[in-house]
Amino acid sequence: MTDTAERVVKLFTDKGLTFGFAESLTGGMISSEVVGVPGASAVFSGSVVSYTNEVKINVLGVDPSVIDEHTEVSSQCAEAMAEGVCKVIGCDYSVAVTGIAGPSGELPGKPVGTVFFGYCGGGKTGSFRREFTGTRTDIRTKTAECALETLIMAAEGKI
Repeated sequence: MTDTAERVVKLFTDKGLTFGFAESLTGGMISSEVVGVPGASAVFSGSVVSYTNEVKINVLGVDPSVIDEHTEVSSQCAEAMAEGVCKVIGCDYSVAVTGIAGPSGELPGKPVGTVFFGYCGGGKTGSFRREFTGTRTDIRTKTAECALETLIMAAEGKI
């Protein structure tokens, strides 16, 4: 994952852009990878670890109706988190992750390993769903790696 974090820092440095994260199930793991890269402070604005719905609503500005209608593990919530963190920390691009790392907590139609990724920047907001397998740590690690790749794709205009 360190190689991907290095690619993120280089890309954003070259483009003169900033980025941030809204992390739920990863609890700061994505941010930790980035701050391990020398020079990250020039492009990494920060992150919000929004592990509870209260933080998603009160800090990131997710409308409670989004969670009521779609749950916190949804594309709608991930997109709102991504937009919210851009506003809160003032970055150019963001990626948000929300999901179920397990070993319990599955929701109807959303088994353990379900993760929604939201992204915002360059005038676009979007989301997608992935399902990962493995232990809680495996799921969180795969989520962090995918979030970094998503940030690259967003900044390169590929999503």
